[in-house]
Amino acid sequence: MSPEREPVGVIGVGWVGLVTAVCFAELGHEVVARDIVPEKVESLARGETTIHEPGLEEMLRRNAERITFTTEMSELLDRARLLFVCVDTPPTYSGDADLSRVRTVVQELPEDSEHVLIMKSTVPAGTGHSIRRDRAGLPYVSCPEFLKEGTAVKDFMNPDRVVVGADAGDEGAAAAVAALYEPLGGEILHTDVASAEMIKLASNAFLATKISFINEIANVCEEVGADVGEVAAGMGLDARIGSSFLRAGIGYGGSCFPKDVSALKMLAGNTGYHFQLLTAVIEVNELQKRRVVSKLQKHLGSLIGKRIALLGLAFKPDTDDMREASSLVLAARLQGEGAEVVAYDPVAAGRAGEMLDSVEMAASALAALDGADAAVLVTEWGEFATLDWNDVAARMARPLIVDGRNFLDPKALAEAGFEYEGIGKTAIDAPAPAANG
Repeated sequence: MSPEREPVGVIGVGWVGLVTAVCFAELGHEVVARDIVPEKVESLARGETTIHEPGLEEMLRRNAERITFTTEMSELLDRARLLFVCVDTPPTYSGDADLSRVRTVVQELPEDSEHVLIMKSTVPAGTGHSIRRDRAGLPYVSCPEFLKEGTAVKDFMNPDRVVVGADAGDEGAAAAVAALYEPLGGEILHTDVASAEMIKLASNAFLATKISFINEIANVCEEVGADVGEVAAGMGLDARIGSSFLRAGIGYGGSCFPKDVSALKMLAGNTGYHFQLLTAVIEVNELQKRRVVSKLQKHLGSLIGKRIALLGLAFKPDTDDMREASSLVLAARLQGEGAEVVAYDPVAAGRAGEMLDSVEMAASALAALDGADAAVLVTEWGEFATLDWNDVAARMARPLIVDGRNFLDPKALAEAGFEYEGIGKTAIDAPAPAANG
């Protein structure tokens, strides 16, 4: 069997694992995917995805004959030599990564295993060395993922780079992993294991730093009357800076940035090094989520009894992921100020409802906006750009909006009669009343 068609095993079919399994099947591989949750395995076996990711369910059903979902580790080991580990590594109370699931996977491998363990989960630098020390002779490759939620399938099939980390003695295992990705055409970077582990953490920390930086610039822009959109555009034209991740807003969230930034900070701290820059990045991000409340108070005064509509709840559009979503902090702060919170999200309402049980979940954007004293755009879902804002203004008790993603057209909203607050932009006050006569 040629290397590029070798069977692939995937351990853990959460977001990363499921995308990995389905995309390798799309490339023509036989895939065996194992998870310990029977209900999830049964759902996937029926062709029903357990996450919202554009294009994923269609690709799963198209490749159903190539993918086997199972709860049995023995079936995985019997049918695949290359094993991608895609289990969760959530933060512990100390902020360090919880590697218990990774350790469990390693313990399940037989002592005389000829399998290759490929670490796709995000782990601290040094994890690979620790595993190799405990399991001498186990081929180990670090192959971190760089997928973005909402575009994960596209990102997998069109990678800008694939990092393959292996130490001396595992060159053959590294070559086998690289061969899996060669048909995709992205640059394949070969490193040692520790460097590969650090590349993932450093990449996400740098992107989070860009977001916090532009949010700080946005706050200064509000004070001096500048427009952060124009500032970011001018900055982005500098090839040394680039335009990506320079969109001001109400903070980053999701499964990667908060966890990975904290993990890198803790990794450095455990060695005795104080990573001061990341401390500031985290602080800026947390404060940014709360600035919306002061913007609302500027217009409404006390928020006690005020009905505030949140448009969007997921941490970004095209996903139902609520992990570290800005909406969680914002809803809690608004309720802490005495406001009545109603929310709408076209995809994430189900997951959000489990986490925000005291927030009213509306069936539509218009239902959420009916009678609201103010609206906050939290997630830039496309449907919000197409709302009839003249109609919305008539429905609301007060046409006031805080555009937390600078997604809407301030001029159009002003013409519809709205007071407008963006991030890093000049506020638009209430329109003057029409002259009599």
